[in-house]
Amino acid sequence: MPRVARIVSTARYLPPIEVPNEVLKPRWPQFPDFVDKMEASSGIRTRFYAPEDQATSDVALPAAKLALERAGLTPLDLDLIILGTDSPDYVTPATSVVLQGKLGAKNAGTFDVGCACASFPTGIAVGSGLIAANPALKNVLVLGVYLMHKLADPNDPMVFFYGDGAGAAVLQGGDEPGFLNSAMQAGGEYAQCWGIFAGGTAEPATVEAVQAGRTTVKMVEKYPAEINHEGWPRLVRRLSAEGGFALSEIDQLIFTQVRKPSIELVMNDLGLPVEKAHTIMEKWGYTGSACIPMALDDAIEQGKVKKGDLVVMIGSGVGYNQAGVAIRM
Repeated sequence: MPRVARIVSTARYLPPIEVPNEVLKPRWPQFPDFVDKMEASSGIRTRFYAPEDQATSDVALPAAKLALERAGLTPLDLDLIILGTDSPDYVTPATSVVLQGKLGAKNAGTFDVGCACASFPTGIAVGSGLIAANPALKNVLVLGVYLMHKLADPNDPMVFFYGDGAGAAVLQGGDEPGFLNSAMQAGGEYAQCWGIFAGGTAEPATVEAVQAGRTTVKMVEKYPAEINHEGWPRLVRRLSAEGGFALSEIDQLIFTQVRKPSIELVMNDLGLPVEKAHTIMEKWGYTGSACIPMALDDAIEQGKVKKGDLVVMIGSGVGYNQAGVAIRM
């Protein structure tokens, strides 16, 4: 019988500094109604920041420790760490290897997944495939982490969205139901819409680049709404068709947590009750690469996801990248 990856524990970390919408309002006096309009269109009411002396690996660490504790493991039990983020500690080395050192997981290999907010479902898919292919791989830690507020211009109104956080899951192989399938899609023609465009090989960091703000995250052009409004249900239907389950069998759908109205629209498209799509953006902001594992952990804590439930996770990130996974909990 083939080995099937299962999620045996989840965890999240929310940093301590709350920044509610009211605090942001004075920042953009030239746009007096901006924050109210953004709250109405997104559902975001607040967000949390990590202390300025922390890096992404520091935000990942508490979530990693708690996920291991809940799985009954120590850092030395880990065989592999997969970390998804687009707010890394450094261009290189990988943030996952920095976390490995801080965690003391000296037996684990590591790599980063860099497809922005699609990184966590991508990491789950890759980790599950490696477990299925390699009987020696027993314990895999998959994380999504976000610390984008440190890479943003504080005067850029898009700061409204960014909240820091981390989510983690431990995968183990077994013969019980678990990972079912994955589906991915992308659109490289939109690669220049939103990003940090200086600091890599296309444009190395220079004094001029820093002064022009090209080393901070910027939205250059809006993505068409249909990227998510049509792309998300397309991925869900692919997972259903290729995974051999009906849409009605899905117990919980977890989407990238950027706009609550988008999730409601997509659930209506799928003909599913919106109660089957757990959301966290209203209380924690847009936590990017971390939002899906944070939402999964929160849904488990609230009893919305239980053992045996069929959960579909759909991530959507700049680039654009989109990835979905279906997993039996």
